[in-house]
Amino acid sequence: MFRHVVLFRVRDEVADPEISAALTALRALGGQPGVLSWDVALSLDTRKGRVIVEDGTFVDRAAFAQWRESDEHARVAGRMAGISDWWVADWERS
Repeated sequence: MFRHVVLFRVRDEVADPEISAALTALRALGGQPGVLSWDVALSLDTRKGRVIVEDGTFVDRAAFAQWRESDEHARVAGRMAGISDWWVADWERS
């Protein structure tokens, strides 16, 4: 299995409706082939600002690569680049 976790630190000037739209777009990415589990949520801890958490598990690294190269991922990644900075953690699990 392949794990993919992203923390999106939403910029302070971004309005709540735009965050809601981003959450919806990120959640839709979990319906693609090769995704075993997918969770997207707004962190309850706001000490460092508003953070969106994306937590996904894929069948394998190849499934992740296919997902990452999809047009839908590119579209959502572009949206997230406009409203946030992020940190990514990817690893394989046995």
